[in-house]
Amino acid sequence: MKPSIVQEQTLQMKMNQSLIQAIHLLQFSGMEIIEYIKEVSKENPLIEDVNFDYEISQFKQTNTNDTAIGEINQAELTMYDQLKSQLYAIEVPHELKQAVEFGIDSLNEDGYLDIDIALWVEKCLITDRQAEEALELIQQLEPAGIGARSLKECIQLQMPDSKDVLEALLTDYLEWVADENLQEISEHFNLTEDKAEELLNRIQSCHPKPGQLLSSKKTEYIIPEAYIYEQNGSWQISFYKWHSPTIEINESYKNLQIEEKEAADYLKEKFNQVNWLKQAIKFRGNTLERVIRVIVEKQRMYFEHGTFMLQPLTLKEIAAELDMHISTVSRAITHKYVQTKAGIIPLKFFLQPGVRQNDGEQTASFVIKQLIAELIQNENKENPLSDQMITNRLKQEFGIRVARRTVMKYRQTLGLASSAKRK
Repeated sequence: MKPSIVQEQTLQMKMNQSLIQAIHLLQFSGMEIIEYIKEVSKENPLIEDVNFDYEISQFKQTNTNDTAIGEINQAELTMYDQLKSQLYAIEVPHELKQAVEFGIDSLNEDGYLDIDIALWVEKCLITDRQAEEALELIQQLEPAGIGARSLKECIQLQMPDSKDVLEALLTDYLEWVADENLQEISEHFNLTEDKAEELLNRIQSCHPKPGQLLSSKKTEYIIPEAYIYEQNGSWQISFYKWHSPTIEINESYKNLQIEEKEAADYLKEKFNQVNWLKQAIKFRGNTLERVIRVIVEKQRMYFEHGTFMLQPLTLKEIAAELDMHISTVSRAITHKYVQTKAGIIPLKFFLQPGVRQNDGEQTASFVIKQLIAELIQNENKENPLSDQMITNRLKQEFGIRVARRTVMKYRQTLGLASSAKRK
């Protein structure tokens, strides 16, 4: 067959530098974004100092008494506490709950699994397959890479869409990655140099020690991203300035003409860095705004009538509504807060699992817990309510059907003793 040149048009999804950076910045709070920009500005002379200290200090002075629901001492939670707190967002079979928690406790400070499957099986009295299933559940937690058993697996967990080439590259040609050898990578894997560079950039953007992203840091203040309020019968969202900061370029560099190639290349690189950062901040702001708007829409009854009207809501539902990946939504709500008439509330508070009723409707587990706490608080102290009596009261007074063992579990979660010990 005679060789010929054929021009073919294809549609490809390309993760450019700004999108890689955007995904990384998405999990940052507004305050962390400001600090990040300040750090970048130390190495980039084009960036003027971004300073919202005055506005933030004014906010701190007027909100020092606000306590976020479910976030007392949240800043002091360990990596292990933070990972276990995410288990509400995934379905963990009852028979694997203990094994999953044991696996989390067996991670080292970098987030890597520090035991082998055989020991896991022995300690938790489970099968090899169940241990693997427990590990798969842990590896669904954020940040991506948690639960890996090697650097190779850690990177693969952070790049699940590049399995084949990535497997071979990390197994047999890791030195090419270390040397940034684009020519060898592109030739061996039959990639264009642009595709090879894109792959290399994505690998370099992976965090080698994801557990450190959850290291315990004491934060003095909790700063919300937005203020949610009612106006003329509808709920409005007003974002604070630090939600999406504006980066100004130093005027002295804008029209600077440089003939020396090395200096010109340096300046071009710094301009690109600023542009990537701007796009990343815009992506973060737009994504977070869309997620918050869906939350306000889905939890309208809560905003209008209070805690007992909180609706069941999951990451999966929000992701489907916005046509986003569930991990994107998870990153968007991580360490993010909103100001409401009830105080400063973490976004994850609005995501609640539900208990299905006979009519197919669901009741948020948080609401059931609140009702249990209220029933116990107002009970006759001489004749405290048993779990079965609470079960009956929930059905009779609130139309909520829930199993007695669920009532017992929720009561224990609330730190409330059994009826025999409450006398």
